[in-house]
Amino acid sequence: MDARSTTPASSAEPSTVLAVDIGGTKMAAGVVSSDGMLIDRAQTPTPASLDGDELFATLADLLDRFRPFDQFVVCGVGCGGPMSAGGATVSPLNIPAWRSFPLGERLARLTGRETKVDNDAKALALAEAWVGAARGCRDFVAMVVSTGVGGGIVLDGRLLDGAAGNAGHIGHMLVEPGGTAVPGHVAGVLESEASGTGIAYRTGRPAAEASAAEIERVGRMVGRAVGSTANLLDLKLAVIAGSVALGYGEPFFAAAQAEVDALCQLDFSRGTKVRPAGCGDEGPLIGAAAVGLRYLGHPIGIIS
Repeated sequence: MDARSTTPASSAEPSTVLAVDIGGTKMAAGVVSSDGMLIDRAQTPTPASLDGDELFATLADLLDRFRPFDQFVVCGVGCGGPMSAGGATVSPLNIPAWRSFPLGERLARLTGRETKVDNDAKALALAEAWVGAARGCRDFVAMVVSTGVGGGIVLDGRLLDGAAGNAGHIGHMLVEPGGTAVPGHVAGVLESEASGTGIAYRTGRPAAEASAAEIERVGRMVGRAVGSTANLLDLKLAVIAGSVALGYGEPFFAAAQAEVDALCQLDFSRGTKVRPAGCGDEGPLIGAAAVGLRYLGHPIGIIS
């Protein structure tokens, strides 16, 4: 069940949205217009605390700079998963303090605004279809390669949700049998092989200090997942964001594309392209806003 404020929904046309992005490394918030422009933003490191209320207090402090909250038509949230149906509770793998945490309900109570929560990578897919590199495309996968790895899938112009809203967890696709066994993950899944957490665990160095060989390897692992997804779902585009992917830049994308080219040999998947996400580092907040606006029925590009 979606978290709702105790006050009636605004009858005004959507104008500005309070956007919230929750990640394992940082929490961000911002103001986004109804046409997908990021107007203002702020961020703070995600505390390492195991106290869920303490974590939420940090988020509340961050949101204080955006008062008064009644200027916003809705609050949209992108958060790491998994989560329960409708985003009612969240259990991000890289935020141990939140297990079945009622994030939407708590934010609705804090802000007095209707609040919609969805997976952060699905939010990115909305942003890229709306104003980014997948604009006008009806079939694509969007990925976040950062502290963790997530995905959102658009087919026939529809964002796939799944039974509990968790469709698109490409980070848990097996890409290297017998590979890295990051604690809490199955050995060899993409998140273990290509996330910032997995890279640091495997190499003993921060992901930002990866060697050229490691960057190429991470690109190949991501390309392996993209190629398999393209073959399975009949799509021709992958847009990729996140601090690891965008930080590694051209060598990462070249390696990912080469792996996709090697795997996509079917008539319908040959020529699948890997592209950097068009929204850049603004994508998570634009996507969070899109989550809220879509909930209100506001058009988000061609996405239904």
